[in-house]
Amino acid sequence: MQDPIENKNIFQPEESEFTFRALFKKWADSLRYLLLFWKVLFVAGMIGVTIGLVTSLLTPVTYTARLSFVVEESKAGGGSLVSALAGQFGFDMGSVSGSNGMLSGDNVLELLKSKSLIKKALLTSFKDSSAHSMADQYAEAYGWKEKWKNSSKVGKDIQFTVGRNDYSRLEDSLLQLIVKRISEDQLSITKPDKKLSLFEINFVTRDEKLSQLFAERLLKITTDFYIETKTRRLRGNIDRLQKRSDSIGALLDKKTFSAAKASEGLIDINPAYTTQAVSAEISSRNKFIQSTIYGELVKNLEVSKTSLIQETPTFQIVDYPDLPLKRNRLPWWLGIFIGGLIGVGVMAVYLEFQKKE
Repeated sequence: MQDPIENKNIFQPEESEFTFRALFKKWADSLRYLLLFWKVLFVAGMIGVTIGLVTSLLTPVTYTARLSFVVEESKAGGGSLVSALAGQFGFDMGSVSGSNGMLSGDNVLELLKSKSLIKKALLTSFKDSSAHSMADQYAEAYGWKEKWKNSSKVGKDIQFTVGRNDYSRLEDSLLQLIVKRISEDQLSITKPDKKLSLFEINFVTRDEKLSQLFAERLLKITTDFYIETKTRRLRGNIDRLQKRSDSIGALLDKKTFSAAKASEGLIDINPAYTTQAVSAEISSRNKFIQSTIYGELVKNLEVSKTSLIQETPTFQIVDYPDLPLKRNRLPWWLGIFIGGLIGVGVMAVYLEFQKKE
């Protein structure tokens, strides 16, 4: 007795061989079928054309601010060798030989997308010495202030005044709404070539001046934060060495006068009294010790200042977002074409589906 599975395989029909002729014949049959409903397709196309035209005319114009810049990182290679050589002479080069660590060039991409830095840029002045902030201009450009004022949940005029630190919970939540929309939809940070330290900022809003100023302001705030964070340890070391060298220098000045006064007393000293000579010798010895310490501190201070210059990254803008900015708007003819194409396409798919049923 044969297995039922084998019997099923025996009577299963074979798949037809694929040919381009059969494919073209199938397309021709579908086209002839659709032409029977040309009036329906025409109406669907006209509806799509109307929707596309209205969409292109009513869609607000946006402006794209494009800003490209390069980051020149410090060269930390060979730092361990320098530290080892300096250690032979008593110099502390531990902070100089450090690597870039977490603050590598690619992290600029994430810093520019940071919501805290975006918020900080929004709370800067839209115009010089003006209390009108970037956030205020953004809310006005998108008509949000009027909506907030007429809303039952807000119901008042919202102002993100520059310099304020006492924002209410409601104001802070509205500000976070602006930050979220910018970071998710309107701000784009890219690195066109992974082998180069070239970065590009693209920011799109309905306000041309806002797009330009925000892109520049965000880069300025990010670069200041990046440089300050990257060089904080060296700056702290320089401040400590500067205070120490100033203190030792002041003591050395006093000790110099003291040693000179003690030396003057040796001119007419009575040989029977030796304490004056001992006092002069102690003053001279202390002066020499303090002078040596002061010299080493000054050497370390100058080395640290040189290292700070070498470790400080350089940001250079390549392309500024000069006015006029790129205008983004769907051309009316393209809206008509896309709308008509979509209308006809959707109706054709519907008719084919009805045919199969």
